[in-house]
Amino acid sequence: MDLAPLIEGQESVLTDKQKQQWKEDGYLVMKGILSSEEVENLTAIVDQMYEDHLQQPDVKPDAGLDRRNVMEDHDIFVDLMDHPATFPIVLELMSPYIHLSMSEIIVRPTDPEGKGLLHTDGGQAMRQIRVSESSLPFQIKFQYFLTDLPEPDMGNFTVVPGSHNRLFPDGGFEDGPYIPEALPLCVEAGDMAIFPHAMWHGFVANRSDKPRKSLIYCYVHQCMRAFDFEKPSPELLERCTPRQRRLVGDIGEWKAGSYFYSPPDQVEVMLGNES
Repeated sequence: MDLAPLIEGQESVLTDKQKQQWKEDGYLVMKGILSSEEVENLTAIVDQMYEDHLQQPDVKPDAGLDRRNVMEDHDIFVDLMDHPATFPIVLELMSPYIHLSMSEIIVRPTDPEGKGLLHTDGGQAMRQIRVSESSLPFQIKFQYFLTDLPEPDMGNFTVVPGSHNRLFPDGGFEDGPYIPEALPLCVEAGDMAIFPHAMWHGFVANRSDKPRKSLIYCYVHQCMRAFDFEKPSPELLERCTPRQRRLVGDIGEWKAGSYFYSPPDQVEVMLGNES
């Protein structure tokens, strides 16, 4: 996977070593992206949403949480879509002609008997699509970790380095995320992992005594539809900056076919230079 050409005036935020790892291994781990205050604030909101989820009459006491389109739930999730520490990386990897496809909360509780999961994103069709080294990514996800995971078997996010260039078998693997090539990521709260759709990824069982909490934001090109929402609510748009509005699909009424071609001010809006 290649990187997008830098926009005029844009400086590279990835080191040469990170660029090489992105091409060869297909993923990156960025340390300390979120401050301790941001982690604390996000965790407080996630904990409350998780508690509310567990109070629902049809939810088991040991259930996890996989909630999508969380931008609609709280402003704190809106701000993450173009976080100043991470959005420049989005632009460097993808180009400015993008929008947000998904915002997700994941809570994986203690599950010592769990088998985990290994998969690629996008279902049967996207499983068969792998981009060349000279191509931009088809899709990227940023996963922000809210809990310390100092060792394996804590529900760790797991990747298979270099697998983004190989076909994932239709039947998956009997051992799931425990195949020899799989790598469970041991991270700290505030760290972030970046990976493309074709990366073989998933999670191992959580045999610790605490839930693993994280947030995932997915970015795709503007010619692709969003994954977890059809269109943003008027209430969400009112809470967004011009760049955030563009990222959730508000491209105005500028001309027919606008779902393929970006508006003329796309680069300026993505750089945050809108008036």
